[in-house]
Amino acid sequence: MPLSTFDPERYHELLAAKSGRVQGLLAPFGGPAAEIVASPSSGFRMRAEFRLWHDGDDLDYVMFRRGEPATPVPIKHFPIACEHIQQLMPRLLASLRDDSELRRKLFQVEFLSTLAGDTLVTLVYHRRLEEAWRARATALATDLGIALVGRSRKQKEVIGRDFVTERLHIGDRDYHYRQYEQAFTQPNAKVNVRMIEWACRAAAPLGGDLLELYCGNGNFTLPLARHFGQVIATELAKTSIRAAQWNLEANNVDNVQMIRLAAEEVTQAINGERVFRRLAGLPKPLAEYRLNTVFVDPPRAGLDPATTSMVRRFPTILYVSCNPETLAANLSELSQTHRVAALSLFDQFPYTDHMECGVLLQRFD
Repeated sequence: MPLSTFDPERYHELLAAKSGRVQGLLAPFGGPAAEIVASPSSGFRMRAEFRLWHDGDDLDYVMFRRGEPATPVPIKHFPIACEHIQQLMPRLLASLRDDSELRRKLFQVEFLSTLAGDTLVTLVYHRRLEEAWRARATALATDLGIALVGRSRKQKEVIGRDFVTERLHIGDRDYHYRQYEQAFTQPNAKVNVRMIEWACRAAAPLGGDLLELYCGNGNFTLPLARHFGQVIATELAKTSIRAAQWNLEANNVDNVQMIRLAAEEVTQAINGERVFRRLAGLPKPLAEYRLNTVFVDPPRAGLDPATTSMVRRFPTILYVSCNPETLAANLSELSQTHRVAALSLFDQFPYTDHMECGVLLQRFD
């Protein structure tokens, strides 16, 4: 997001315009009026990434305007970041400026924080990290009260831990989520809570069992699980699977089977086209689950044609999309068998054209 677009005084005006565009795009598929979920107008991002610009012994966070990759723009204040990151940025930069070992050939800094205040910093280098770096990095992490990771080509050095633990209050309980550095997490935690609450409200009356594709670290899986008998949750990324397994155990969720499969492989298994050893660990054969509902949160490319065809078999589809254009393309197919029963728009990315959408689809009787 270009900082030049940051304008809190016009936030609701900008949101209304963006929501109108998305509703117009999705209008051909019918359904009730969309619920619009706003974001805080500042301090909403739990992740941030900057290049480091060296000028002698001086150092600055910088970003680059689109089309101007050789012109750094110093970042003195980053108001869209959460309070923990905003407070940490100047302290970290001052410490790096004063430490030649930590500063040498450092070219990128990544921040990951949580509503609970747990924060991790990743320092990325164009050199190998030796013991002298580890000693200085350990002192820095202790001084700032953070976890820290150093990265260079084919090297990862962990000071303390390489994850943070988020705490989200959903419904009547808190859920704890382990989030690893450089793995996908929802960037706007407060809007994420509203998205999960929406999904749980939609799921509450459904019953049966749930199939979830693209489950990530279990962001939706954990709260949704209480509304279904059994859940089969699938994900391909190993780091996300590792986080999800920890999250399930830490939150005492015992009715979820986590399977490492891509969406295309799940489609093949549902269609009976392939037998996967990874499904052999299920308590019972896949065909014996009462899979009446499918939950999908695909990448920006949306659902591929085979997966779109597969999910049309389910009486209920819960679809969370980060790309209204590919959502519209998928709905052109899904609307042939299902009606839009509910639509919500979530402003995960204020001051941009991006909008997160939640759609509840029910198969025609």
